Amino acid sequence: MMILWALIVLINNNACIYGRQLEHNNPGVPVMSAASRFLLESAPAKTHLLEEGTRWALLVAGSRGYVNYRHQADVCHGFQILKKGGLREENMIVFMYDDIAFNENNPRPGVIINSPGGHDVYGGVPKDYTGINATVENLYAVILGNKSGVTGGSGKVLGSGPNDHVFIFYTDHGSPGVIGMPCDEFVYADDLINVLKRKHQANAYKSMVFYLEACESGSMFEGLLPKSLNIYAITASNSTEPSMATYCPHNYTSTTSYEYDVCLGDAFSVSWMEDSEKHDLRSETLGHQFQVVKSRTAVETPDGGSHVMQYGNTLLSKEILYTYMGTTIILNDTYTWEVAAPPSTLKSVSQWEADLLHYKHKFYKAPKDSTMRLQAHKQLLEEINSRMLVDNRVNQITTFLLGTQRDISMLHTARPKGMPLVNDWTCLKTMVKIYEENCGSLSRYGMKHMRTFANMCNARITVKEMNAAAARICK
Repeated sequence: MMILWALIVLINNNACIYGRQLEHNNPGVPVMSAASRFLLESAPAKTHLLEEGTRWALLVAGSRGYVNYRHQADVCHGFQILKKGGLREENMIVFMYDDIAFNENNPRPGVIINSPGGHDVYGGVPKDYTGINATVENLYAVILGNKSGVTGGSGKVLGSGPNDHVFIFYTDHGSPGVIGMPCDEFVYADDLINVLKRKHQANAYKSMVFYLEACESGSMFEGLLPKSLNIYAITASNSTEPSMATYCPHNYTSTTSYEYDVCLGDAFSVSWMEDSEKHDLRSETLGHQFQVVKSRTAVETPDGGSHVMQYGNTLLSKEILYTYMGTTIILNDTYTWEVAAPPSTLKSVSQWEADLLHYKHKFYKAPKDSTMRLQAHKQLLEEINSRMLVDNRVNQITTFLLGTQRDISMLHTARPKGMPLVNDWTCLKTMVKIYEENCGSLSRYGMKHMRTFANMCNARITVKEMNAAAARICK
């Protein structure tokens, strides 16, 4: 022990001149003490810092409307973590509809929080692609670094190079094989994977990490994401289950948050972000965070949960989070290498139920016989009736096409693990288009029927047959 202490003292004494020179040549830049450098260098080998390349980040909230408050709250929170971690704003791109902060229903105008009693996460977030500019076309152009391909917005793109590290965080409603965008567009799994393949072929990154929060989010990568792309994807759920909203009205513990009648976050999203704020990301690996988040959002929790999954090149799980997110914790001479206590589990509700919970809470919170209460009751009934209409139409179409209950149940069956949702993605898109042309928009809720349409394709139901069935039921 005495030898170790003498060594640290010697390092500090010998480094004084170097430190003063460095500070003189770089005024305003903090210089890490020799003792801190010694502790950092003597930490486990996996704590190597970023040696080359630049960090890039893309943050996407794929929904709109106050009822979906949590998605924009997730993205804003993610931006704050990355900014504090040292990522430059010019290397971070944000997609969000931006209709929450100053929404008439927001009890704190201009403020967005991501947890009960939480701090504002909205301030300073760049408005790169908002409103009608938060489109699928712009999303793909941004990922590919194609400045001429974007329409409107800031024009910022992922201009990453062969030595750079890219982090993508996407949060929204989802369903088998698709995730949404604010203007009611779909991001299909095959299109997303093809964009990522093109990014890889262009030698436009060294490694990429993709965090995806959505129902059935595993279906966006399962059987589709090659390890050779050097992308490590973590999803909030597997390919057959919903992801979970959290910090919802029925389980607020802070009196300052009771005024909110929406869920403030999503279980997977707040888990990785709150974990990032508690650890030194110079030492925590992607794999460790995966295990922490997986445990916290586990389906075995009393209030339900989801199975957090990993896809792609899982060898990247050994890399430290600092490579992609930087770190908000600065080492000093008294820093100790401790592991934070495991976080508590989260009380959660299904993403599909979060909308209904909002309208129910809004109804019960409103004064009896008030206009506000009547309006909330109307919104709740409209949402329930809209869902019933979509369910009934899809069920009637499948009955018309197949007839027997045995065949109908086949359309709801998931394919074996490791297989993509569908073989012919063009067929799936065509089936959805035929439905919407005849029956109206699927809506966010109706996305849940994507597996049925995919299995129609897998069962080789023809476009002609689908056209006849949809026209017969809906017109």
